[in-house]
Parts: sequence; structure tokens; C-alpha cells
Amino acid sequence: MTHAVPPRSSPPQPPECDAPLLGPDEPGPFEVYNAEGAAPLVIVTDHASRRVPRALDRLGLADEHFDKHIAFDIGADMITRRLADRLNARAVLGTYSRLVIDLNRQPGDPGCIPEVSDRVPIPANQGLDARQAACRIETLHTPYHEAVNREIANVWRRDGRPPALFSIHSFTPTLNGQDRAWDIGVLWNRDPRMPVPLIEHLRRWEGLRVGDNEPYSGRQLAYTIDTHGTAGGLANCAVEIRQDHCATPEEAGHWADILADALRHILTLDGLHEARKF
Repeated sequence: MTHAVPPRSSPPQPPECDAPLLGPDEPGPFEVYNAEGAAPLVIVTDHASRRVPRALDRLGLADEHFDKHIAFDIGADMITRRLADRLNARAVLGTYSRLVIDLNRQPGDPGCIPEVSDRVPIPANQGLDARQAACRIETLHTPYHEAVNREIANVWRRDGRPPALFSIHSFTPTLNGQDRAWDIGVLWNRDPRMPVPLIEHLRRWEGLRVGDNEPYSGRQLAYTIDTHGTAGGLANCAVEIRQDHCATPEEAGHWADILADALRHILTLDGLHEARKF
């Protein structure tokens, strides 16, 4: 059911890299889960992993930092796999920490290879030159986004109509000393086809605090869904789930049930599987 990049006896080395960033026994830059999924949907999870290539020596950080939100979206990997199973959908997951490179940022954006995250300096990211940055981009960022494009194309070609794109993230309850009250937020830009009915569905759950473009706004920064969804006219949105409510397998399963219940209906709506600009 699970497909990842096959083992490589000789990992590809982009010309920008002075030495291979990934060893031959390390995972590739992405995983495609449930690659034969039949749903008209592609799920993406940019920050699924806290893994760091051995060549980067934990980025100079203590192990404790890789249990925190700065390294990965806690719970997002579990929710993604469970949701993909419930909907029989395919998913593309990033396999390295957002501290190595943030797949949800435009290359060149200072946040793509952060020097500081939530007031924690990242030693191995300090003062990278253009060649070092390009090595990470070409090894990890570019292949991930090529995989998302490929899975969208595979579903579109199979069905003869565009799939919807759904992105899963999680957020820390407190950032930079500020508390966040929401249980889940729905992020979107101009296309209302997925987010509006999703927000309506979520708000039917008693006691669930639902943010509309909170705690972040999809109108300000949403590189992955903008690049692969909005730019091509695909229905899309992202969710952000509060990390202290999704850190266990049981909690992840609960969120997968909630989202699957909503998406089963949304994926049947008229006009959803059309390429449209808003």
C-alpha cells in the first residue's frame, strides 16, 4: 500500500552539492502513500518528518528540539495516513525536517532554510552560501514538488478531470509567547469550493473552535497549495490542527474521521472537479 522512493545504490547528486546530502541507505526526499488510491483527491503533507540527513549532523541542535513543533508538524503524518486510508486517496509526504528545508516556502525566502525558528537559532543554517542552499533545494525541495505534480497528473489523467488538493498541517498552541485558541483552522485563498463547505461542516461539531484563515492566512503564505492548486485552477485548501489535540494515534484517528466525513461529501459537490480561476 505504501510506496516510497526506491533504495538507491548511488544517490543522485545535484551539481550544486560538493558532497552528497543523502546517503545511499537514507530515505528519498518524499514518500507517496497509497499510490493506487482511487479517490479524486491528492493529500499533501509538507512537514511530516523530523528526520535530518546524516551529513548535516542534526543541524548542530540538541535532540530535544526534534520533539518540538519547530522540527515538524506533530501528528500530521499520522492524520495523513489515516485520512488517506479512510478515503482511499493517495498522499505525498515530505520525509525531512522543515528545519533542513521548509517545503511550504518559496526557495529564496529566508524562511525556506530558517536561521532561527521560534527563537531557537539553527547553527547549521547560519550563513549558508548560495551553493549550499541550492544543494538542499535540488536534493529535497524540487523532488518533493515534482512528486506532487506527478500525482496530480496521474489522477487527472486517470479520471479525465482534475483532482482536489488537500494539505495537512498542525500548529503549536503557543507561538512567540502568544496563545492560540482554535482547535482547527482552514486556510484558503480565493477558491471557496473546498474551504467554505469544510468550515460549515466543522462548525457543526459541538465545542469545536474552527478558524477561518487562522492561525495563519492562506491569502498571505501558502506556497504548496498555491503552486499546485491555485495556479492550475484546482479546488484546494489546507487545514491546521492544534498539536496538543493530535499527538497520539487515537487523536489522529479522531481527526481523520472528522475530515473524512466532511471530504466524502465535498468531493461529490458540483463544480469541484473543474479547473477554474477565482
